[in-house]
Amino acid sequence: MAKKATTAKKTAQKESTLVIVESPAKATTIEKYLGPGYTVKASMGHLIDLPKSRMAVKIEENFQPEYITVRGRAKLLKELQKDAKKSDHVLLASDNDREGEAIAWHLNNALKDKTEADIKRIVFNEITPVAIKEAVKHPGEIEESKVNAQKARRVLDRLVGYNLSPLLWKKVKNGLSAGRVQSVALRLICEREAEVEAFIPEEYWSLEADFSKGKQTFTAQLVQYKGAKPELKSEQAVKDIIAEIQNSECKVSDIKYTEKTVRPKAPFTTSKLQQSAANRLGFTSRKTMQIAQQLYEGIQMGANRIGLITYMRTDSVRISQTALDDVRDWLTKNHPDALPEKAIEYAVGKGAQDAHECIRPTYVSYTPDSVKEYLSRDQLRLYTIIWERFVSSQMTNAKTRTTSVDISAGDALFRVSASKLVEKGFYAVIKLLSSKEDVTGSFPSLKQNEVLDSAHKFYPEQHFTQGPARYTDASIVRMLEEKGIGRPSTYAPIISVLLDRYYVTRSNKQLVPTQLGKMICKILVEAFPDVINEHFTADVENKLDEVEQDKLVWNTMIGSFYAPFKKRVDEVDATTESVKGFLDEPTDKICEKCGKPMMKKLGRFGFFLACSGFPECHNTKSIPLAKCPVDGCDGEIVERKSKGRGKSFYGCTNYPKCSFISHFKPLQDQYCPKCGWFLVEKYDKKNGSYKSCINPDCDYLHSAEDAQEKLPDALTAEEE
Repeated sequence: MAKKATTAKKTAQKESTLVIVESPAKATTIEKYLGPGYTVKASMGHLIDLPKSRMAVKIEENFQPEYITVRGRAKLLKELQKDAKKSDHVLLASDNDREGEAIAWHLNNALKDKTEADIKRIVFNEITPVAIKEAVKHPGEIEESKVNAQKARRVLDRLVGYNLSPLLWKKVKNGLSAGRVQSVALRLICEREAEVEAFIPEEYWSLEADFSKGKQTFTAQLVQYKGAKPELKSEQAVKDIIAEIQNSECKVSDIKYTEKTVRPKAPFTTSKLQQSAANRLGFTSRKTMQIAQQLYEGIQMGANRIGLITYMRTDSVRISQTALDDVRDWLTKNHPDALPEKAIEYAVGKGAQDAHECIRPTYVSYTPDSVKEYLSRDQLRLYTIIWERFVSSQMTNAKTRTTSVDISAGDALFRVSASKLVEKGFYAVIKLLSSKEDVTGSFPSLKQNEVLDSAHKFYPEQHFTQGPARYTDASIVRMLEEKGIGRPSTYAPIISVLLDRYYVTRSNKQLVPTQLGKMICKILVEAFPDVINEHFTADVENKLDEVEQDKLVWNTMIGSFYAPFKKRVDEVDATTESVKGFLDEPTDKICEKCGKPMMKKLGRFGFFLACSGFPECHNTKSIPLAKCPVDGCDGEIVERKSKGRGKSFYGCTNYPKCSFISHFKPLQDQYCPKCGWFLVEKYDKKNGSYKSCINPDCDYLHSAEDAQEKLPDALTAEEE
């Protein structure tokens, strides 16, 4: 009887299920959704991986990787094994991508011998009660082909990195590293910088004039002179036109109306989100992905924790039927006039992984206004553009009408245009994503042949032709996507690695290669042109896709690459001369500790001064950029950093005795001819980079010609 009672009691007990996700934030959200009987734990990413200290690839054994428990993670792994032993079921719920599949695979191997529980894989693209419960109802198996694709990428990157990095240590400088994808991105940035440096700006002028109708004044631009497009190469050419037309009769010679249909854009993919966040919000790619991760994993909203957006690493614009029904229901209630008859479908890009949907809000009813009290400013701004982009993608087209008026004044023709929305369409929900170009300008009502008051004020303006723009976070991500380099999960890390290694710096949101970056790029491209190029990298991505689709064996893919690559590494090692110390420069500075000369050296974070008596003397200091301008101070201006990951500023070496600081970078040893204070490099969108005196009481500003001069190489890369 006692045995029967025990069995009955055990049967009555609810079965326990362990769910393993990647992050604690996600675990907190999901555990609230699943309730009693479920324990949700976080693996904190990879628990088992390749070691960092060695290549750990058995080349002779068909490139098998040597996995180990990640340092510092053994305790967590044992805890998960204990939890699994006490559970009836284990659900591996890591992210639905290659890395997530690999994490699940390693966890399965580490847990299966420690528990009798049934281990299954679940996937979901959004963290909502419905999605999580649906995933739990339909567990599946780990996709070996997806794991193999991750394994192939990891092994290939090891083979490239662990062969090229020691080569750089030997030939250039200790501590350097090279990667298969990052090196190609560096090449793109360096090639663009070469174009920027080679560009020679040319002067040209534009002319605008004020016209009046009664008391109303408006401005129009010169678009034609003597029947041709004006080519104004000098100020004198503009003055000649003004002198000729300033007393001429001004008449409306033509009025044109044009209508334009503006279609809504597809919802966000990872790259498009990073581009829009960079352009609209000024976010770096890293910041965009960090905030998107927070929105995905869950935000505490009162008593509930809600995942506000779907998975943020995707190259697909696919929308689930549930999401389409949700957004169309919301539009029916809120913007019925802008609801199209059928849902709008967007073409999925070539080579896109269609496992995920687009990035979209999990519930359209969570409008930005309704959730703003729960979000930080940056979270709200990013969520707003995601919400606007998704909802607007399922709305009707907008229409604009542009009115262009031509005004003749002697042989000159001026034009003024204004645009307005005649059908709002999807613009009804667009605020943060709206473009200033959509609605522009205004002027009084004008009629054909109407005579206006003579042009009474002219605005000649000097310009210089703009060369190719340096890459920004937005434009390099767009280029990487277009060329098939990397995947949605790698765009942000690629940029971060280049910045962290001091191969690239940010200057006014532009990515500028350092001298070290240029040198590394030159060596790698000359030595390995077949590997450090966009075509090879894109081809690798295609082959990884084939591995994931079970069309290609991963070892075969690696084998065909490695033999010729290793042969080339050995050739370069034997024939390339070392350039170690090439960037070191003697200086006239003397070490105050031992009296020996100081050397200018390149370190991990840029140039610095080091005593030539090293290793006996360890004295180092920042490179002085200018003399301190404070009367009676004999200090020098050097770069400093605020605590943490603060921005650079420039202060006196006599601090705290002298508290002079500048937030603008001094131009090395360049001083104002008027007051003697040092010059700095400033930047604005209208003028680009230009020189200016740091003295607030001095009005000295270099001419436009000087502003166009190319700055010395050492100064083009603002240190970060």
